[in-house]
Amino acid sequence: MGFLSHVPNGDIRQVIRHFTPNWFTANMGTGILALMLALFPYGHWGQAEIAKALWCINSFFFALFSILFLSRAIFYFRDFQKLFDHPVQSLFIGAIPMGFATIVNGFFIIWPLSPESLAVATAFWWMDVILAFTSVLLVPYFMFTSQGHSMERMTAAWLLPIVPPEVTAASGGLVAPHLASAAAENVIYMSYVLWAISVLLAMGILAILLLRLTLHKLPHQDMAVSSWLTLGPLGTGAMAMITLGNADFASFHGVLAEMAHFAQMAGLMIALLLWGFGLWWMCMAIFFTLRYLREGLPFNMGWWGFTFPLGVFNAATYLLADKTGFWVFQPLGAVFTILLAFFWVIVTRKSFLGMWTGRLFRAPCLSEETGLPMACEGPQKASQKASTLVS
Repeated sequence: MGFLSHVPNGDIRQVIRHFTPNWFTANMGTGILALMLALFPYGHWGQAEIAKALWCINSFFFALFSILFLSRAIFYFRDFQKLFDHPVQSLFIGAIPMGFATIVNGFFIIWPLSPESLAVATAFWWMDVILAFTSVLLVPYFMFTSQGHSMERMTAAWLLPIVPPEVTAASGGLVAPHLASAAAENVIYMSYVLWAISVLLAMGILAILLLRLTLHKLPHQDMAVSSWLTLGPLGTGAMAMITLGNADFASFHGVLAEMAHFAQMAGLMIALLLWGFGLWWMCMAIFFTLRYLREGLPFNMGWWGFTFPLGVFNAATYLLADKTGFWVFQPLGAVFTILLAFFWVIVTRKSFLGMWTGRLFRAPCLSEETGLPMACEGPQKASQKASTLVS
């Protein structure tokens, strides 16, 4: 198939008009793979170089996607507004701050840190704070006021706009130890606020999701990969507790030093609890995926859900290995990294094919489709083609 063969007249303007935020999930997946390769405990030749290359590629595509997304907002504002009324596509706004956070983390995990790069990373982190607050406040507001939702249609994708604050909080734990005391304390305080907002809301959603799965069984195949998203808030929540505990110990002095010691120990215990809960959801996600594979699993951009949630759970596993010394965590983390790389290769190949042909540049919010599984739509909608469902 030719370049943009599925785009009317191969018009780049249609690519901009139909550009949706779910493309930023590719940044999430690519960025977390770069970070996990850098942390891979069984070093091999070229490991650092591959991680750096992926970070650079991810940064380039994040900039490109940001330009396309902003261009749509500027030049197709009326169409852009429809995004916020769409019950599925609007959720992916949360992918923007989460994808950006992987770039911020790379400054501390992948590259040697310099005063200049620290200044850039700190500025980027505060930008990510703004994006995270935008996601966790704006998207739920539209969910509550203008979008159509029901228990039967609910999936783990509801977590997407909720998780960004805790992802940013985990990044804050990497930023703070390198800052002066006053600046570090500001980052740490903000990070704990972000963590509390995100994790508590996510726990409520997970409880509702458990009820929904019990009453209405598995979602349609188009939303199959969403089951992996449950790892996101649990993995990043555990990460944040450990990185912030370390940051407290490195940054707090005087009277606050006593609180830092408590925060570090309490953070480790909370991280273990979240990791254990996440392990159960991971087993469920594997079981669900095996069942879906027997029924057929059509590709869409939601497949990137195989990557980032697993990656952050992987990161939490490495951190627990470092903090506890328990022998199970390190080899298990290595297995997760290999599985993550396997998923990334498959999804990247399919995404580039869809990008080349233009098949994936089709915004459901600009069509008559709801973007929801056909089984959850009304009779008239369910009879329409499935090609414009969530992509």
